[in-house]
Amino acid sequence: MINFELAKIFRQIALYLEMENIPFKPQAYERAAMILQNLPQDVASIYKKQGIEGIKNIPGIGGSIAKKIEEYIRTGKVNYLEEYKKKIPVDIETLTSIEGIGPKMVKVLWENLKIKNIDDLEKAAKEGKIRHLPGFREKTEKNILQGIEFLKRSKGRFLLGEILPKVREIENYLLELKEIKKLKVAGSVRRRKETIGDVDILVVTDNPTKVMDFFVSMKDIEKIWGKGETKSSVRLKDGFDIDLRVIPERCFGSALQYFTGSKQHNIKTRIIAQKKGLKLNEYGIFKGKNFIGGKTEEEVYQILGMEWIPPELRENRGEIELALEKKLPKLIELKDIKGDLHSHTKWDGGKYSIDEMAKKARELGYEYLGISDHTKFLRIERGLDEKKLEEQKKEIEKLNKIFAKKGEKFRILQGAETNILEDGSIDISESALKKLDFAIAGVHSRFKMSKREMTRRIIKAMENPWIDIISHPTGRILKKRGGYEIDIDEILKVAKKTGTILEINANPERLDLNDINIKKAKEMGILMAINTDAHHKDSLEMMEFGVYQARRGWAEKKDILNTLPLNELLKKLKRNKNKLCAR
Repeated sequence: MINFELAKIFRQIALYLEMENIPFKPQAYERAAMILQNLPQDVASIYKKQGIEGIKNIPGIGGSIAKKIEEYIRTGKVNYLEEYKKKIPVDIETLTSIEGIGPKMVKVLWENLKIKNIDDLEKAAKEGKIRHLPGFREKTEKNILQGIEFLKRSKGRFLLGEILPKVREIENYLLELKEIKKLKVAGSVRRRKETIGDVDILVVTDNPTKVMDFFVSMKDIEKIWGKGETKSSVRLKDGFDIDLRVIPERCFGSALQYFTGSKQHNIKTRIIAQKKGLKLNEYGIFKGKNFIGGKTEEEVYQILGMEWIPPELRENRGEIELALEKKLPKLIELKDIKGDLHSHTKWDGGKYSIDEMAKKARELGYEYLGISDHTKFLRIERGLDEKKLEEQKKEIEKLNKIFAKKGEKFRILQGAETNILEDGSIDISESALKKLDFAIAGVHSRFKMSKREMTRRIIKAMENPWIDIISHPTGRILKKRGGYEIDIDEILKVAKKTGTILEINANPERLDLNDINIKKAKEMGILMAINTDAHHKDSLEMMEFGVYQARRGWAEKKDILNTLPLNELLKKLKRNKNKLCAR
């Protein structure tokens, strides 16, 4: 868990450095945070075995950051961050999580109004004090209050992408105990909801005392809410609660079904049991007083006359009716993914070269990787113009020739993530779009347009014959901002009509489309693509979160573009399907 603690510290340092307008360093600390978060080994274990040289040998970790890692392992703090906190004592992480508030704005708010936290900010905004500061307006104040309201609604929730790696680490820790015969994570984590409140873990053991002692002795516990023979509850330093329950083996399946949820799903299954003259609860299925099943989930659903229902579907959205008819969809799996069509490289300011991103894609077993660097409107991301796209194409062709010469069946595709301008036009010329293997378009500016204007803006881009995919279609960022106002039903109709592919963005902060809209798109026969939008080679591994989201939206392999082999994928693209250009 120390990896995640250090990642959090380095992100805070990056924010303070950005506040001070220090060049280059913020990106270095952001990269270090991402590297540590994705590192499979515990950094403290590396240090214990190899010392600081072992830390320096982690790719992407420089000497200065390695020293700070060593300092934290030895002392539990990083003085570099503590000094910043003394100088500007603000809750920088929370304040910058409000849409529209960046580190430099936090500094202005502190220096002029001594705003330290979200309560201070809300009070100042309501009193009309912020609009008079340099760089602020009345509209800024209004947006800040809207952002605070959105943040409050998300309070106490954690991104699946934040919580799942930690849960897996806790699973591995608990499974070190030979006394644990069986262990399963339940609740919203098992259903892979995009945000999580708390975590439920169920175990089977003949020695509950030893298991509970082991559980409450975890090093990252902040508070023990309660400890007993059958249930213990703790809060971790990361802020979320975990309940550990000891379950008798004979009813483990019924307990797992009950504690996985959702509540609405469970109510429906209990009603079905009652109609059969049975009683279903966490202790099993009973006929009168007689226990008739519950050791496995499969047994529970079988007794109710259903096929087993994947946890991601358990939201009472029709899955029970289909399970009774044995007609549940065969959901997409991570192994079905053949490649990723949305990744960024050094060409638009990313960390890694095209070759390095391709190497990671090949390690993941992909057949292809789409390079989709930003185009020229996004100058902050060093967006590519027509000339740069031509230069990039030459590099990609050179690499593809090397793969072919080695007999590798891997191919890099040149795409671009173009920008949908305010009027719906694209920020790169049609002549440049035609030369790409595919083109993505997304909204990256003017998020506050009216529903009618934003819908028309996106539709115009979808009607462009050279735009194949719409990226992160609603523009939401979980726990930070809601999506922009659009008529999603109208967007889906136009996607169907134009053959435009809609992205399921796998970044855990986006997961956009959401599960409801994925299900709608599937039912309309609209093709989707699961992409990571990776700006770092390790972020290509975020694909699993996109697959979870697709599964929650009932998506099957046939619904997802990038489950296709390369030649079939190219045929499905709008430009080829409509025979607009020769290949």
